[in-house]
Amino acid sequence: MENRIHILNTVIDNLSMQDTISEIEDTIKTGNQIHHVVVNAGKIVSMQSDLQLRESVNSSDLINADGQAVVWASRFLKKPLKERVAGIDLMQNLVSKAEEKQYKIFFFGAKEEVVKKVVDIYSEKYSPEIVAGYRNGYFNKEDETTIAKQISDSGANILFVAISSPTKENFLYQNREILSKVNFIMGVGGSFDVVAGKVKRAPLWMQKSGLEWFYRFIQEPRRMWKRYLVGNTKFVLLVLKERYRSK
Repeated sequence: MENRIHILNTVIDNLSMQDTISEIEDTIKTGNQIHHVVVNAGKIVSMQSDLQLRESVNSSDLINADGQAVVWASRFLKKPLKERVAGIDLMQNLVSKAEEKQYKIFFFGAKEEVVKKVVDIYSEKYSPEIVAGYRNGYFNKEDETTIAKQISDSGANILFVAISSPTKENFLYQNREILSKVNFIMGVGGSFDVVAGKVKRAPLWMQKSGLEWFYRFIQEPRRMWKRYLVGNTKFVLLVLKERYRSK
């Protein structure tokens, strides 16, 4: 992939949302595969010490900046990215494309009632024909190969994995050969919870202002305080250190 930038031990593709969708459509059309991942501030912080996660992310074919903070950091470090490509927005765009282009999608992750609701919502809004299959995100490590084979045999063109980091990144990386028949594989984190209405997404002005993390934090402060408040502080310090070191 051309036009990649390297910041904080992380590779990121300098693509817009439309650039990204075009790459994916071309890949599905030609029968090839893209292993996709998104990065935000928290994930980049984790990648500094979690070398398995770093390998899983940086080995991906297509890496988008999910967080607005990453876009700001790229500009501060004089390696400006075009724009944020949020994972949930990319997922929604691809589900819409699935009906238009007759793609099939496998939905993997979240609780059983959540993933089933996501499938029901998309089936009603678009068509049941876009669904290749679905499975909840609760499994043992030894089940991974069986699950990957199930997904591969489903006839899916697209796989969305709604599991937390680093499990989803490592699952996709370690099972990429089994999943080779699936044209586009992508981790989508908590996106299923948003689609199912379990978690509210921030208003558009907060998304554009880089405050989506804060909206998420005030919904679940006990669970999210460490991820966002501690993680974001570490990210700012990493960016400042990189800028100072590059001078």
